[in-house]
Amino acid sequence: MAANIGNRNGNLSRSLFKFWQKNAQNWVLPIIGLLGFLFLWQILSSIGLIKLPGPINILSEESTRNLLLYPFYDKGGTDKGLFWQTLASFERVAKGYSLAAIVGIGTGILVGTTPVIDKALDPLFQFLRTVPPLAWVPIALAALRQNEPAALFVIFITAVWPILLNTAVGVKQIPQDYRNVSRVLKLSRQKYFFKILIPSALPYIFTGLRISIGLAWLAIIAAEIIMSGIVGIGFFIWNAYTDDRVGEVILALVYIGAVGLILDRTVAWIQTLIVSEEQKQS
Repeated sequence: MAANIGNRNGNLSRSLFKFWQKNAQNWVLPIIGLLGFLFLWQILSSIGLIKLPGPINILSEESTRNLLLYPFYDKGGTDKGLFWQTLASFERVAKGYSLAAIVGIGTGILVGTTPVIDKALDPLFQFLRTVPPLAWVPIALAALRQNEPAALFVIFITAVWPILLNTAVGVKQIPQDYRNVSRVLKLSRQKYFFKILIPSALPYIFTGLRISIGLAWLAIIAAEIIMSGIVGIGFFIWNAYTDDRVGEVILALVYIGAVGLILDRTVAWIQTLIVSEEQKQS
């Protein structure tokens, strides 16, 4: 009995050691880089080269420390912890981004398979996609008259273009041999769509989706800064800035960066799963 337990502990120790050897650089180097950045920031702040408070100063502020320790507090209205502020922004992004994905992929496939529509709409798409997210905010507010629908529109109009254009490119890049084979085998439109078009265009579609999730997150932050009186991380940042609470602004930026990183990695992970499945089927 004791020997079996010892063997199990030994195997576990060897497994952990092998895991550490394999992944040490993936963890240690980023941590060293982060600590180096924080150290440099603290030094520059201490000697006055930058006017922002250093990490130690930020953590020593009572209001910032309370936000860090109590992210789930809710006193009603817009007086909420950073978790609820971030969650409200994330919910808006999820709605606007989902709509952008549906419209972008559908329109991209239509444009990619219909040259006439492509030529007719491409100048309009290229024109609209260059408009910055902030420029859409007053238009959205004037047209929709409410903050929430206007914010969703800003997310949608910002995120839809990379998805649409990348999908269209992916459809256009389908090899002619694939098209010829579909004609020889007399594949139905449904089989051609699911067996050839979608698998061939998937890498391009996911490229658009990954670009768009970052743009959607940027757009909602910009929109919420302009739109007053709503729960959201963007409005929280602007409100803290106007009250000269710079430490809270920096803490909110940490939340924004963390969520943006998670969203990007999530889309990349989903892409890996789907591409792997496609490879198994082929």
